[in-house]
Amino acid sequence: MKWLQIHITVDQAQVEYTETLLSSLGAVSVTLDDAENQDLLEPLPGETPLWNKVIVTGIYAQEEGESLDVEALETFIKTQLPDAPLQSEFLEDQVWERTWMDYYEPIQIGEKFWIVPEWLTPPDPEAVNLKLDPGLAFGTGNHASTFLCLQWLGKTELKDKIVIDYGCGSGILAVAALLLGAKKVYATDIDPQAVLATKQNAELNGVLDGLYVDLPEAFEQHFKPQQADVLVANILAGPLMSLVEEFAELTKPQAEFALAGIIEEQVEDVSKTYQAFFDVTDRAQREETWYRLSGKRH
Repeated sequence: MKWLQIHITVDQAQVEYTETLLSSLGAVSVTLDDAENQDLLEPLPGETPLWNKVIVTGIYAQEEGESLDVEALETFIKTQLPDAPLQSEFLEDQVWERTWMDYYEPIQIGEKFWIVPEWLTPPDPEAVNLKLDPGLAFGTGNHASTFLCLQWLGKTELKDKIVIDYGCGSGILAVAALLLGAKKVYATDIDPQAVLATKQNAELNGVLDGLYVDLPEAFEQHFKPQQADVLVANILAGPLMSLVEEFAELTKPQAEFALAGIIEEQVEDVSKTYQAFFDVTDRAQREETWYRLSGKRH
């Protein structure tokens, strides 16, 4: 079998129409990608954010012995979207299967701490190797904010500690904490897919028994009235600031914390918001734009 990919670059306002158009023409799947290297993190509840320019890709299957009329397909699409750049290509089965997997490589977080895609061999078998399925949900270690949190976890004493991963995404931080010695990790996310991904990645790494993960309402009911020794939250500046009082209730006095998903222009606002309950004693930067704030609960 061959796969035809048709890539169309459109403005944000045209995305929904383009998706519907490609689906109506028989696409077996339609995906969206950033066309301008614009950062986009987890959405807030009720939001579905998109990049300003989006590459909409339709995938069409060509069975053995059959043929697709690519020229007719492209001509019709161009009549509907005359100003949208369009490209097409055929992929063989083997190439199609490997295209997304080839993007990922092991990531070294510390001297003895690696993030390793599950299909690859760890570069250092004696290190702490976190196996990850990058395709499940947000959080692979590649993004600067995730890397900063992993780096902080690798330097924090976690042995026998109770840890909260708030906004867990793929579960990469929760699993890392357990592999680094945490007694129990309580994780939560607004996305049900993230809850599933976190469970699957914990199981992949043999640490599912040490994990509790659920949507925020169930998490709050299950966790309280406990308090955590360590809290890590890699979300966005707005939610971080709105959650400050809740984070104070969830953590013990002198509990250690790390916050990420913060850009340079937001560092001072987040720091000031947290002063009422937390001592922000350190800030770290990666890729010029992204910051991590850390310190201790009053």
